[in-house]
Amino acid sequence: MDRLSALPTLGVGVLYNPSLPEFLRAELEAVDYLEITPDMFWTDHGAGSDPQYEELESWVEFLDWIAERRPVVAHNIGLSIGNAGRFDENYVRHIESWHRRYRFPWHSDHLAFADVTGADGHIRNAGSALPVPYDFEALDMLVERVNKVQEIVPVPFLLENNVYFVVFPDQDMTEPQFLNALTARTGCGILLDIHNLYANARNHHFDARDFVQELDLTRVVETHIAGGSEFAGMYTDAHSGPCPEPVWELLEYVVPRAPNLRAITFEFHDSYYPFLGPEGVREQLTRARSIFARHSESDIDAPSLRTRAL
Repeated sequence: MDRLSALPTLGVGVLYNPSLPEFLRAELEAVDYLEITPDMFWTDHGAGSDPQYEELESWVEFLDWIAERRPVVAHNIGLSIGNAGRFDENYVRHIESWHRRYRFPWHSDHLAFADVTGADGHIRNAGSALPVPYDFEALDMLVERVNKVQEIVPVPFLLENNVYFVVFPDQDMTEPQFLNALTARTGCGILLDIHNLYANARNHHFDARDFVQELDLTRVVETHIAGGSEFAGMYTDAHSGPCPEPVWELLEYVVPRAPNLRAITFEFHDSYYPFLGPEGVREQLTRARSIFARHSESDIDAPSLRTRAL
């Protein structure tokens, strides 16, 4: 059996941000699971430091509380897997230690890079997830790295499609072709960010449904949904409040076509919580759950999904 088809169905959850502890303590029934960015729960003092990763005690205390009550999934930001300059196995091993601690059913990162090696040899963070070129050289590099991640962390690994504002010229493949080749050669899964796809389709004037039709949807395990905003003539993945209607329409299109879809995660930036409020967060989660339940063969409300017994 394929590892992805054997995964448990989690249902609908939210990506953790600093605005959420009060909401989650009061309204835990609103979420079936919690997705976290582990990097937010520690300070990285840099390679060679002892310890390199120093946990933020109050944040981890809340995470421990949640983990006793809901499944936890990791969505990492620190791997920078598309950086040609280096591959940080120590980071992957730290994620593996968190998997042993919180028993993630799967974990994910971005098909992108943020670390950039300067002319002086020092690593700098670009502050944004930058896209990789969809060419054979990048594919070969990523296959090797994805295989190493899967060797170290013993649960399925997903890569998320990225937002891009500039298109590399003369690429060997389209984005769906690249994702299909990468998943075929490694067995990894896809975190299909519906809002990222919508943003790219809007900015670069293509039909998002054509992308979906070209993609191997059997590799999609999780989707992200979010809101965005216009900035300097581009539509950005700002995670700014509720999902726009085209994102809901695209989610409706994807869910019945993705047989191994196990989770839908709503993302929003914590600065928008005063605008959303608890009612707004509940509304987004309820609408996503309705779509999932309507199109999925799995019973996403099963009580067993609300335990840590994965």
